[in-house]
Amino acid sequence: MAKSKHRYEIILYWSDEDEAYIAEVPELAGCAADGTSYQEAIANVEVVIDQWIETAHELDRPVPEPKGGRLIFA
Repeated sequence: MAKSKHRYEIILYWSDEDEAYIAEVPELAGCAADGTSYQEAIANVEVVIDQWIETAHELDRPVPEPKGGRLIFA
């Protein structure tokens, strides 16, 4: 498996409504993708992260630095 060039936190979960896995990037507003498997959702969100960053640069908007992941157990 290829190593990601991104260091943003990704939240991955199953959505019954969408019948798909959803991968969200909380640090990049509106950045999310879906897939029929964990792997597909992650691969798709990697593409969306690139597109989000590219669009931000084109519009001269700031790109947040990754804060790094964190684990929360409930």
